[in-house]
Amino acid sequence: MRYTLECIECGTCHNLGERAYVCEKCGGLLEIKLSDMVDLDISDWSARPLGVWRYRELLPIEAGANIISLGEGGTGLHECRRLASVLGLKRLHVKNEGENPTGSFKDRGMTVGVTKALRLGAGSVMCASTGNTSASLAAYSARAGLRCFVMIPAGKIAAGKLAQAVVYGAQIIEIDGNFDDAMRLVVDAARRDGSPYLLNSVNPFRIEGQKTVTFEINDQLRRLPRVIVLPVGNAGNITAVWKGLLELRALGLANELPRLIGIQAEIASPIANAFKQGLDHIEPAAKPETIATAIRIGSPVNWKRALAAARDSGGLIETVADTEILQAQKMLASQEGIFVEPASASTIAGVRKLVDEDLIDPDEETVCITTGNGLKDQEAVAFSTERTTKAKPTRESVMAVLAQSCSI
Repeated sequence: MRYTLECIECGTCHNLGERAYVCEKCGGLLEIKLSDMVDLDISDWSARPLGVWRYRELLPIEAGANIISLGEGGTGLHECRRLASVLGLKRLHVKNEGENPTGSFKDRGMTVGVTKALRLGAGSVMCASTGNTSASLAAYSARAGLRCFVMIPAGKIAAGKLAQAVVYGAQIIEIDGNFDDAMRLVVDAARRDGSPYLLNSVNPFRIEGQKTVTFEINDQLRRLPRVIVLPVGNAGNITAVWKGLLELRALGLANELPRLIGIQAEIASPIANAFKQGLDHIEPAAKPETIATAIRIGSPVNWKRALAAARDSGGLIETVADTEILQAQKMLASQEGIFVEPASASTIAGVRKLVDEDLIDPDEETVCITTGNGLKDQEAVAFSTERTTKAKPTRESVMAVLAQSCSI
């Protein structure tokens, strides 16, 4: 199969065998394209375990490469009947990416990205992160035997995610700034000779791994839903999902594609603002603040492709408030037993809002992609949880407490 690495702005082709993150001619983002998908043999897919590498014919890694894997992908697609009823939908599924090895969807991109890092002869890797990226890169670089550097905004990363990066052995660099500052610094560092290989979503190989969530949904449902809803921060995931959908159609495995709906937090919503105003540019959020730390990003790298994905699919980008996110997090957990981090719960909050506004029809089969495990960000739960009920260590005291809630 023939792959090309092309600039999304000017179309300039770049060498897949070199380190390239943005176009050397115009500075645009790069995208990997497959030119001969019609002749692709996918007959072996059904015999392989569900996961990222089931679809290796669509991944731009050479045959015989040393694949760095922790068993990523193959996450559950859970039909949520009780929650669907509460939200006013006939069919709702949750694709729970928190079931990945490090607890987030980032593992899909890292297995491909770190594998590529080895092929390029890199001795070290790096990223800027709000949490999940650092945890995932640290794990996969440890698996590969690569040195790992992660740059984080001081005081703005959930403790559970930081703990992962630390225990996996990454070198943590804290800066007095936000994620956008950290991203600017690692992109600048990546341009220098001998620097670590950059594995944020500006790296096109990350997008390739993340697109496989789309293939899994199609295989698990045996069709595509009418609507896919996902959180939007740096916007790599919605970019990847739309790329995967277009490839399914090119393979003849899908005709009508779903609408893509991206959800941002109200105070960190430059893409949603641009979508609603019909703009072809974004105004970065100077002080992005939200309890959903994974999407606390004011200047998303993939904003242009996110806007295109929403518009080309007939979808939209919406915002939700932190209070709505916390309510949705508890709703998903208490109704369906699925505990996700706040950024993931934004999808449920978004569906609730859009059904009420008649922007999602109750008959439209909907899949929410939840991107991270709730145990990664326990501080948010502590903030929102009601007080526990105290009882003395006696039968009478316990029975009195129980009697307040139910008949015994």
